[in-house]
Amino acid sequence: MSATSAMSCPLPPLLVPEQEEQECSEIHMSVLWYAGEFAVTYYDTEDCSVYFMPDTPDSEGLELLQKVTGEVHPKCIVTSAKQDQNIANFLTNLADSDSDKGKIEIVLFPNIDFGLEVSKQRILSRQFPFIPSHMTATEKILYLSSVIPFESPLMIRALGGLLKYLDRRRVGVELEESGIAVPVLAFRKFVLSETVNIDQDTYSVLQIFKSDIHPSVYKLSSGLKEGFSLFGILNRCRCKRGEKLLRLWLTRPTRNLTELNKRLDVIHFFLLAQNHETVLTLQDCLRNIKNVPLILKRMTLSHTKVSDWQALYKTVCNALCLRDTCRSLPHSIELFQIISRVFTDDLQYIASLISKVVDFEGSISQNRFTVRPNVDPTIDEKKRRLMGLSDFLTEVAQKELETLDNHIPSCCVIYIPLIGFLLSIPRLPSMVDKSDFEIEGLDFMFLSEDKLHYRSARTKELDSLLGDLHCEIRDQETLIMHQLQAKILERSEVLNSVIEYTAHLDVLLALAVMARENSYCRPRFTQRHGFHIKDGRHPLMELCAKTFVANPVNSGEATRRIKIITGPNSSGKSVYLKQVGLIIFMGLIGSYVPAAEAEIGAIDGIYTRIHTRESVSVGLSTFMIDLNQVAKAVNNATERSLVLIDEFGKGTNTLDGLALLAAVLKYWINQGTQCPQVFVSTNFHSLMQLELLPDTPLLEYLTMETHQDGDELVFFYQIKQGVSTVSHAANIAALAGMPAKIIERGLEVSELIRNGKAIKRIDHPSKGDQMEKCKAVVEKFLSLDLDDPNVNLEEFMHKEVLPSAASIL
Repeated sequence: MSATSAMSCPLPPLLVPEQEEQECSEIHMSVLWYAGEFAVTYYDTEDCSVYFMPDTPDSEGLELLQKVTGEVHPKCIVTSAKQDQNIANFLTNLADSDSDKGKIEIVLFPNIDFGLEVSKQRILSRQFPFIPSHMTATEKILYLSSVIPFESPLMIRALGGLLKYLDRRRVGVELEESGIAVPVLAFRKFVLSETVNIDQDTYSVLQIFKSDIHPSVYKLSSGLKEGFSLFGILNRCRCKRGEKLLRLWLTRPTRNLTELNKRLDVIHFFLLAQNHETVLTLQDCLRNIKNVPLILKRMTLSHTKVSDWQALYKTVCNALCLRDTCRSLPHSIELFQIISRVFTDDLQYIASLISKVVDFEGSISQNRFTVRPNVDPTIDEKKRRLMGLSDFLTEVAQKELETLDNHIPSCCVIYIPLIGFLLSIPRLPSMVDKSDFEIEGLDFMFLSEDKLHYRSARTKELDSLLGDLHCEIRDQETLIMHQLQAKILERSEVLNSVIEYTAHLDVLLALAVMARENSYCRPRFTQRHGFHIKDGRHPLMELCAKTFVANPVNSGEATRRIKIITGPNSSGKSVYLKQVGLIIFMGLIGSYVPAAEAEIGAIDGIYTRIHTRESVSVGLSTFMIDLNQVAKAVNNATERSLVLIDEFGKGTNTLDGLALLAAVLKYWINQGTQCPQVFVSTNFHSLMQLELLPDTPLLEYLTMETHQDGDELVFFYQIKQGVSTVSHAANIAALAGMPAKIIERGLEVSELIRNGKAIKRIDHPSKGDQMEKCKAVVEKFLSLDLDDPNVNLEEFMHKEVLPSAASIL
């Protein structure tokens, strides 16, 4: 006989995945419009933050509100059912329009839900995790008034309506208990000022963003991946928040020269050779900055996982490293100064708290939150009893075996969480039916894997003496975890600052890496109109081509504001236009630019007509879409705008297209020095030959240099002054693989048109051939013997006359 003991085995150690979890972001917006002003608040499910835009004046057309909704891309807009016709029409058009994000849902609440006093009360009575629990009601009001502008009544009403909507829809907590509120981890101000006006057509043709279908079949459901685009090549960010901020900067190019120069100062510092080691240190730290908003959201919902504690601890430690590094850097750079100041000792407190409380090794092995020794004496005592339980149960099993029948060879006492202590006996061959399982003095529980489990007097005594140790330990550790979470959430403001400023640092480091690798230069900004670029390059094209020819751009205040570019197809006109737009755009996000030198004047918008974005849902013809794009530039471009037009007018009759192009250019010429900076490429050579435009210093004619070497056309891709009068379409057709016969016929027809001669069809027979065919048919008919009964005239008509007549006619 032998006696053994057994306990529930701990889970094997788990490897926590390094890949960061991401949540699909949804924006829920509240909008109010009253007396010529609007206010916007919205909730972002990704970082559980509420963004607000104070009361802002807008025109009756609500152009500014249109820009806000176009930038934020809300999934749902909630507003008052009592609104004037302007906002009603605006929301109706918004709901009817299609976008890449899908249709927007419009939700109407009674106007009473947006009352000012009701909204204030709703804000002040809500429990926010970032407000310390020890604050009194008065202190809470003072704290919130420092974060939320209560002097903006329309915004306060919109915020009150948003909170009402979140609680009613239970956004993000649909499956939680009714007592759990929608988490709001921070309030942030949404700023939309001094932005440069750029529409979706411009973003598309300049290839600033480009979405491709993901090649992995497993990721088809999650959507798209970034293709070859400006965002794609600039995105050297080490953390997800930096990547998100870079995308935001690209959607919000700014005219704020102070902000742009601050960004350029940081990039300049990182590009200095003596700072290379600092750059590597910062990049290593940024790589370990994790998705803190998602972790804080889980903390508010008590859904924190072991990997979250690891990620938070790693983030806080690396944030401290970033702070210490920035404190050793020049404080003349504002970003370093801010990081040194706002990364407070609260980070040290959080890191110390986590390291003292959380047992990472035990948490990973058990796949749940466990605490370190010496944190709670009660837990330590219960864990010691649990660890010594094995030897104790062996002794109990030995005593139990002595009281059992001699036919039972062995037994053991085991502990099962939530069930308690049980006596386990091997099933004997004589035990066939359930009635055979009965043993005097024991209560049969269940059969498992040929083991019979019973309760005995001793196991019942163990249950009352030791209790359910596993559950008690887990409950007490969970309580400590909740206390730890509350302490961290009270200091979450510093964590929000970490995410904000590490994202800035990450983006600027990414731009510095790109500038170093591709020899970009720092642009200079001026309030004068126009810009001067030396040896400008296309940032995407130069990465694809073996050699790329750089070209200058010179546009003044009173001269050369309108440039007309001619040249053969495939000579580089479109690339030049996009190159100009991309260099200016990169400067407006605070990046170095692909050029030897660059001076950029004041820009308030970039308008393009380069590619036609066709769509079945739009219901417009190709040429109508082209007209809409040009009309947008004509109606909105100012003397501070950049307009890029490529081959406008080719979608309709040649004369009509030429006339429209000339009329648009004449309209801008008549504006004098108030006209925008315009770059137009065209193959309408008649525009110059017929002198449709006046002779003015505002105009400059440029062409792409080429050389005809026999039948071969050589492209130099170099811009120069002058006008090209030849399109070289035949040479381009040959390069495209067009059959030689088609090219030869095309040249023949072109020459006839140029000389004003009639065009002869090559598939139509000459009159001489027709006469010969007619004579042959007549001779065959005359040779027939009409008196011969065997002659079949009907067969002769079908076989001889009708085929000949068809070929002649």
